[in-house]
Amino acid sequence: MKNVSTRRPTFLEALIPIVFLIIIISVSILKFGADPQIPLLIATIVAVLLGLKLGYKWDEMEQGMISTINSSMQAILIQMIIGIIIGTWILAGIVPAMIYYGLQILSPGIFLPSAAILCAIISVATGSAWTTAGTVGIALLGVGQGLGMPLPLVAGTIISGAYFGDKMSPLSDSTNLAAAVTEVKLFDHIGHMLKTTSVSFAIALVLYGIVGMKYSGSALDTAQINQLLDALKQHFYISPILLLPPILVVSIVVMKVPAVPGLLCGGILGGIFAMIFQKATLASVIIVSHYGFNSETGFEAMDSLLSRGGLDSMMYTVSLIIVAMCFGGVIEKIKVLEVIAEKLLIFTKTRGSLVLTTALSSIFCNFTMADQYLAIVVPGRMFRKSYEEKHLKLKNLSRVLEDSGTLTSSLVPWSTCGAFMMTTLGVHPFAYLPFAFLNLINPIISVIYGYTGFTMEKDDEIIEIEEKKIEEKKLIENL
Repeated sequence: MKNVSTRRPTFLEALIPIVFLIIIISVSILKFGADPQIPLLIATIVAVLLGLKLGYKWDEMEQGMISTINSSMQAILIQMIIGIIIGTWILAGIVPAMIYYGLQILSPGIFLPSAAILCAIISVATGSAWTTAGTVGIALLGVGQGLGMPLPLVAGTIISGAYFGDKMSPLSDSTNLAAAVTEVKLFDHIGHMLKTTSVSFAIALVLYGIVGMKYSGSALDTAQINQLLDALKQHFYISPILLLPPILVVSIVVMKVPAVPGLLCGGILGGIFAMIFQKATLASVIIVSHYGFNSETGFEAMDSLLSRGGLDSMMYTVSLIIVAMCFGGVIEKIKVLEVIAEKLLIFTKTRGSLVLTTALSSIFCNFTMADQYLAIVVPGRMFRKSYEEKHLKLKNLSRVLEDSGTLTSSLVPWSTCGAFMMTTLGVHPFAYLPFAFLNLINPIISVIYGYTGFTMEKDDEIIEIEEKKIEEKKLIENL
């Protein structure tokens, strides 16, 4: 039963939990190096206190949190299965094989586009732009430097490729989060993103090809790459047949099999391939599925790249999703998002302006809240209703959130992603920003699609319901 004494917050009151979140996230991450979960939890407490002041009962706000968490449960299940897939696919040599064959595409004349494609392949395989940049990215920096290329140019290329793969990988936490926040099926979300991201990546590759022509006469120093290739070959059985599980999983997706059973098949295949081709025991498959793969070859680049995965590795992201959903559930329940969204609605009269406002809000969150997850969660909850009112499928919203929130996160020096890339690659984000072509182009492409309507899919069910309501109203009026 609704509490009749509740009231809507004023605009200034609605800003309290948002501003508080910005402040505590910024201080916690930038000054203390903390993760965002506890700051988010504290911000949730502030939102609850505001809700109590507005007349809401704890039970109402708790139900808001539970309802929002329930909406993300499929994504949480998928995230846990993905952890298993990563572990078994590394143990089976599937991920090492993808990396091994990906390294073969390097060529002196087309080093920059080759490097971008390589980073994209590895990031799709691992689901992590951070892992890609921190391993193969470092090796590519050395190769690029040997060719006489400016480090910011090579770093921008690495960032573009890594974030293309991260964004398009079903193993990526940000991809799963965007799908969860908007309640869109994971592979529907990925398929819809491909329509903007593939165009942006193609443009980026052309630009890298043009810029890289200046260095086409240089000799390629492949010592670091060959060292990694030798290490992979030494510790894993490498064969094209190991690429079969990813191909089968993609085929399952194309056949519209639900994500959970489809991905479970991928994990099971990984375990079977590990026992057949890498001579792993059933016990090791079970342990790696739970705790992840631990590479101890002594070759730091390979150990860092392959020591990951497992069910446990996903608990960080699962906890982040749950806490973020708690915050989103409370501010949605007490109508904070509704009040703020109403103020922004003056800028969202058309479909294009709605997409533009969503993109700018995600970028603003990256610069103010210093975390890409919040750049997905906050605008995702804020603009959901507006997309529905314009009869747009929610996968349009999830796509814009990633086109802008995920891809600009590494360009902000004080954000978690920007700080990681700056430390790992040794190049300031503002230095590689002009060369991170994909990250700059993708938000623009997304906004262009919004204004032109290209691939902006309508929700036919909502349209049909509203048309029926109009017909019923006319019928009543005629009577």
